[in-house]
Amino acid sequence: MELPRSKDPIADLVAADQRYHREAYLFLRDGLEYTQRILKREVGSKTRHISGQELLEGLREHALKEYGPMARTVLGEWGVHRTEDFGEIVFNMVEHGILSKTDTDSRDDFRGGYDFDQAFRDPFLPARRRG
Repeated sequence: MELPRSKDPIADLVAADQRYHREAYLFLRDGLEYTQRILKREVGSKTRHISGQELLEGLREHALKEYGPMARTVLGEWGVHRTEDFGEIVFNMVEHGILSKTDTDSRDDFRGGYDFDQAFRDPFLPARRRG
């Protein structure tokens, strides 16, 4: 007998993998939509593929716009401390049927994307102190 599927797949995902807070998944979903908009990847009702590096940059921009100098702190509270965490979240969502991927997509696409200090702290430092 198969158990009924939850009406909230993200709640199911968080219950299965508690490394990341629910808000991290919601942020990633919103950040993906933001990235699609800025890259103009929507064509009619069909959405074109976004690479891991494009998504990382969109997530960085989205976090800075949403949370400003608190972006790194907020992401950290949700369990997100490096770009590889974004990759884990993406692939958790893929494995739970929330997102899709191509045959060439992998967690490695998110490895070493950017340093969180430089990405989320440095934009708010005076110009002479930027790393």
